[in-house]
Amino acid sequence: MTNNSSPISKRFRGFLPVVIDLETGGFNCRTDALLEIAAMTVDLDDQGLLQPEECFRYHVTPFEGANIEPASLEVTGIDPDHPLRPAVDEKEALQRIFREVRQKLRQTGCKRAILVAHNAHFDLGFLNEAIARTAIKRSPFHPFSVFDTATLGGIAYGQTVLARMAEAAGIPWDNDSAHSASYDAERTADLFCLIVNSFKPIFDGRNIVPEADKE
Repeated sequence: MTNNSSPISKRFRGFLPVVIDLETGGFNCRTDALLEIAAMTVDLDDQGLLQPEECFRYHVTPFEGANIEPASLEVTGIDPDHPLRPAVDEKEALQRIFREVRQKLRQTGCKRAILVAHNAHFDLGFLNEAIARTAIKRSPFHPFSVFDTATLGGIAYGQTVLARMAEAAGIPWDNDSAHSASYDAERTADLFCLIVNSFKPIFDGRNIVPEADKE
C-alpha cells in the first residue's frame, strides 16, 4: 500500500486510531509497574467499515524500584516473577510497539497515532510515564488526545464498564480471559469499530455530513 492510499487517513483528521491496553501493578503511573502492553491496529475495509487488524502484545519486566500492589495482581492474575514469563524491559516493549505503529502510519498516510482505550487517560498516563522513564525521544502517539471507549460506550449503549458494554453490543465476553492486555485490547477494538461504524451512513469519506444536508 502506498502513502496516502488509505481512506482512514481522512477519517480521523489524519490520525490513526491504535487500541492500547495496559496491565499494571497499581493506579499510580509514576510509581507502579507496567506489566503488560498490547496494541491493536485498525483500518477501513473496502466497504468503508472500520475493522480490527493485528494485535501486538508484550509482557513487561517491572522497572527498577517499581511498586506492585498485591490487589492488582489478584485482578490480573499476573505473576511478575514466574520463571516462564517471557518478559522484556519497558524500552524494548515500547520500541517494538512503536515500530509497528510507525509502519502502519506509513502504509496509511496518517500523520500520527491516537490512543484508543477504555478509560483512556489511565493508559495514556502510564504510557507517557514509561516513555519518559526510558528516554524514548519520539512517540508516534498524540501526547494528550485520546478516544475513550468508556465515554463512547456511555453514549452508545448506556454502559461504561467494558464487560457490560460488550454484552449490550452483542459481543461475546469471557471473564476468565479478561484483564489480559491482549484480550481487553481485542474487545475494546471490537467495540470501538462497532461504534465508529454506526456513523458510516453520515460519513462520505471526507467529512461528516449533517443528515439535513443529505436530503
